[in-house]
Formats: sequence, structure tokens, C-alpha cells
Amino acid sequence: MRTTRALAAAGAAVAVLGLATPAAVAKDGMNLSPSNVVALPNVIARGGQLTITVNNCTGPATASSDAFPTTTLRVGQGNVATGRATVNQNARTGSHSISVVCRNGTVINPTAFTVIGGVRGGLGGSSSTGATPTDVAIGGGLVALAVIGGGVFWMRRRSERHI
Repeated sequence: MRTTRALAAAGAAVAVLGLATPAAVAKDGMNLSPSNVVALPNVIARGGQLTITVNNCTGPATASSDAFPTTTLRVGQGNVATGRATVNQNARTGSHSISVVCRNGTVINPTAFTVIGGVRGGLGGSSSTGATPTDVAIGGGLVALAVIGGGVFWMRRRSERHI
């Protein structure tokens, strides 16, 4: 428990330092180009929403990918641009890139996120539709066996009453 807290505190400190550094450097008057395109979650199903974040981005910004339509990003404090994109229902499975265009340049992350495909539920992910002749034969046999067993049980109980 103590180790988990220490790791969480260290991770938070690194994140704060990492986000504060570009803002501090930008105040010195240096002209920085956009960097560090991050998509969260980085593994997503079709139809899910991504949050896109870019550092050192000035002015109007757009993010584009072959998996979602072009999305406008909002530039906030410290020149960090953020936005949300919805992955297309027909996006191919696998790794996808994100290209972000800002006023001060363009940045591309070639493996920003991965789209995973869904499986058909019900029959263990199988692709058959409906019952096969084998399924019908097995089901019919089980029903017949249940009827016969029920009849034998009922007849046996009935004969016990007359003794």
C-alpha cells in the first residue's frame, strides 16, 4: 500500500513537471513546434471516443486520422490543445495515426491508437447464423429423452399409489 502511494505521488510529480516545462520554455520567447500527440484511451473499439492532446500548439488546430473525421481541437492554457473524436463504426482494426495541424506547425503520431474489432456474442463468437442440422438433431433427441423419462417417472409414481 505504501509502495503504491509512493509510485502514484512520483507519477503525479513527473506529469506536473512534464506539463509545466513546455509552458516555461515558451515564455522565454522560443518558437516551439507542436509535439507529443497523445490519444486516450490508446486501445478503443469502433464507435468509441478518443481524447486527443497536443503540446506546444498555437492558434486553431485540427486533428485527423483515417479512423475518425477531422476534429477541431481547443487550445488552452500553456498551448495545450485538446479535443474529442469519435471512431468510425467501419474503422479497420489495427494501429492508426493521428495528424495534428496547428498554426505553428504539424505533428504526426504514426501509432497513436489501436482499434479493436468486436466479436459476435452468443455462440462463443462463432460466425454461424441460426441452428445447424446437428444442433436440431441434438436438441430434438434431448427433448424426446426428457419426454420419455417424464412418462416413465409418471407411470411409476401412478402404479405406486395403487399398491
